Amino acid sequence: MNKSYEHLCMAERSEIQFLLSKGFTVRAIARTVNRSPSTVSRELSRNYWPSPDLPRGRGRPRVKPGYSSVQAQLRADGLAHKARRASKLSRGSWLWQQMVLLLREGHSPEQISGILRRMYPDSPDHNVSHETIYTAIYAMPRGELRTEIVDLLRQARRSRRPRARGDDRRGQIPDMVSIHVRPPEIDDRVVPGHWEGDTLKGAGNASAVGTLVERTTLFVTLAKLKDGSADAAVKGFSRVLNRIEEQKRLSMTYDRGKEMAQHARLSEKTGIKIYFADPHSPWQRGINENTNGLLRQYMPKGADLSVLTQADLDAVAFSLNVRPRKSLGWKCPMELFMPESFNYETYFRENVALQT
Repeated sequence: MNKSYEHLCMAERSEIQFLLSKGFTVRAIARTVNRSPSTVSRELSRNYWPSPDLPRGRGRPRVKPGYSSVQAQLRADGLAHKARRASKLSRGSWLWQQMVLLLREGHSPEQISGILRRMYPDSPDHNVSHETIYTAIYAMPRGELRTEIVDLLRQARRSRRPRARGDDRRGQIPDMVSIHVRPPEIDDRVVPGHWEGDTLKGAGNASAVGTLVERTTLFVTLAKLKDGSADAAVKGFSRVLNRIEEQKRLSMTYDRGKEMAQHARLSEKTGIKIYFADPHSPWQRGINENTNGLLRQYMPKGADLSVLTQADLDAVAFSLNVRPRKSLGWKCPMELFMPESFNYETYFRENVALQT
């Protein structure tokens, strides 16, 4: 039998209707119309009802009463010509433009999906999954716009290699207090005010930026450092820490970089207690390590960081602090760290949301 996988035509459906009225089984009908039994069976399952005066028999599907070749053909034509629903993320749509705007603000597709669910909880047309966002982006035709949009996606973080054990990072730090004697409430991450710190180095280690992230709220503060020296670290970190209210600068956990050799001076200037992680153990400051990865979007390795002013760094920190996080229930660090003075819904409507 010459099997065909083309759709049934009206003539074939009429023949099926006639043969069915004569009591033919599915296999007998299939042989007559030169189709596979599965093709005929699917056709009858979709469109056929046994008539009350036809006896049930082997090979006859148990479906609703009646089969009309005309109705079956009309149904097939309707399915074939049914307009495909336009994608919610079609180019130029409100959702597409809002997605691109949020990507340019530094948000990931997962964050965009979470933000839209939070801001438009009762509007399915304003919501989209992160899988749909990725699919829409990579389905774009090749060209400058596709390249631009793809470049906005964050690159997967490469695994971090242990830092070199050279003299540049390690030095003799007097009177260190180990992370292992840190109070347990710091590990619990319930009370804000406990920070993790590090230093991002620029080209040739000639420039540096101090990074601080609060463990409970993920709030980020950046400090301009003159260089990577211990004296510069004291001055830079104390300047930004003293902008924060005293009850929210309780402790800082740092690695054993020699820029923290004068930690006693920093504690004296700010009142903050400083604890040191074990050597080559970045996971003990995992929040800060992750934040540094985000910051590298703004300050790539090898860049000259000396050109950045404190105002520039404050702007970078702000962009991270208003970025909702999945780990915070799609709240942003700013609203958790400064609940009295910052409202994310207001910020979003006034600065990010497009008019619908």
